[in-house]
Amino acid sequence: MKNLSRKGPSRRNFLSNMAKAVAASSFIPNVISARDREAHFEWLKRGVPYSANDHIQVALIGAGGMGNADTSTTVTVPGMKLVAACDLYDGRLDAIKKKYGNDISVTKEYKEILARKDIDAVIVATPDHWHKDISIAAMNSGKAVYCEKPMVHDITEGPAVIAAQQKNKAVFQVGSQAMSSLGNEKAKQLYESGAIGQLNYAEGFWARNSPNGAWEYLIPDDASEKTVDWKTFLKSYPDRPFEAKRFFRWRCYKDYGTGVSGDLFVHLFSSLHFIVSSVGPNKIMATGGLRYWKDGREVPDILLGMFDYPQTPQHPAFNLSLRVNFVDGTADNTYLRLVGNEGSMIVEWDKVTLTKNKSYPPSDDVSIAKDKPDPDAYDRKKILDPGAIIFKAEEGYKGAHFDHHYNWSRAIRGEKTIVEDSLFGYRAAAPALLCNDSYFQGKTMKWDPIQLKLIS
Repeated sequence: MKNLSRKGPSRRNFLSNMAKAVAASSFIPNVISARDREAHFEWLKRGVPYSANDHIQVALIGAGGMGNADTSTTVTVPGMKLVAACDLYDGRLDAIKKKYGNDISVTKEYKEILARKDIDAVIVATPDHWHKDISIAAMNSGKAVYCEKPMVHDITEGPAVIAAQQKNKAVFQVGSQAMSSLGNEKAKQLYESGAIGQLNYAEGFWARNSPNGAWEYLIPDDASEKTVDWKTFLKSYPDRPFEAKRFFRWRCYKDYGTGVSGDLFVHLFSSLHFIVSSVGPNKIMATGGLRYWKDGREVPDILLGMFDYPQTPQHPAFNLSLRVNFVDGTADNTYLRLVGNEGSMIVEWDKVTLTKNKSYPPSDDVSIAKDKPDPDAYDRKKILDPGAIIFKAEEGYKGAHFDHHYNWSRAIRGEKTIVEDSLFGYRAAAPALLCNDSYFQGKTMKWDPIQLKLIS
């Protein structure tokens, strides 16, 4: 483990490495935006050959929006083959056969999938309240698992998933796609080289402004208890008459979903923790409200979270601010921004924008001549944005989603180790779930990210 000094990664090392990178850059695009006119571009390349060995037989459990997206991606990875699917709604099973062929076997019973010896791996893309049970059962049956985020529905469920992975020595990966992106990898490299100096603050934002973006998903005309296995969907949560909105828009309800924090904050936690090698915050606070999408949902459409990260051997103490707005008139956008004493970087899945600023030593630095104060110390003009260095994925980059499934396939073949395993996934899910608890309980939540337990 790295033991960072008070000032964080070495500025000298970063400047040396950056000089080499600039010298090695082949060209700068002719067409760039006005904002980036003074910026230097460096192209990011994956550089890993995509080759297949024997087929990995994959089954999908949960064929809704993300399940379909995951499947569409995983079958483009060489050697990955869909052979079966499970869902509780007839229409989705019919759609799977129409898309992938009548030889795909379909069922409403996930245990039928797990009992098959010819299935090597499963994608668990059910509503959140089923993640834990199906993932554990899949690992116990010898399957590799790709579990959609958040890994668990409740803060108490994480240890059981971790134990199942350890017991079975299973390949288990949580589905926060940005984790495997070129953007994340470059951001981690830049951070560790001292690109922004000492980290002190980070922020993330996710904006949406559409019914679908706010989870008002389409409800099929034939939705009924005849076409939906309603009782299985409810699991152990309160019994109630069939309600199509609860089944098809499950993210809106606390019994089945985890709100905007579980849906979107968890992506930002995953990327941040990967970039700075963090295990998570120890203090969580939240506020927000239901401002616009008053459609019977039980969770807010605007949520703001604040998180304190303690100092560790890997990083200094810093603060994190996250926001989700489902009624944002500026349209869809998202970012993760890390701020240090020497600059900042905005991390996207296929791009990192690094901005360097003039920095000053602390007032107690012995190198400062006390009788000769710096005349520029309070001149704001001296620390304006001097331009950015933009690291961007080369044309043809398959994207973070492909990379994540490709890395999963490589782990199944024994070629690499999963980064976003059950322990990592729990440490990303926990602060997201505690953010919800803080909102609903109206109090600050304290968490031990090393021992993985609430502090009363």
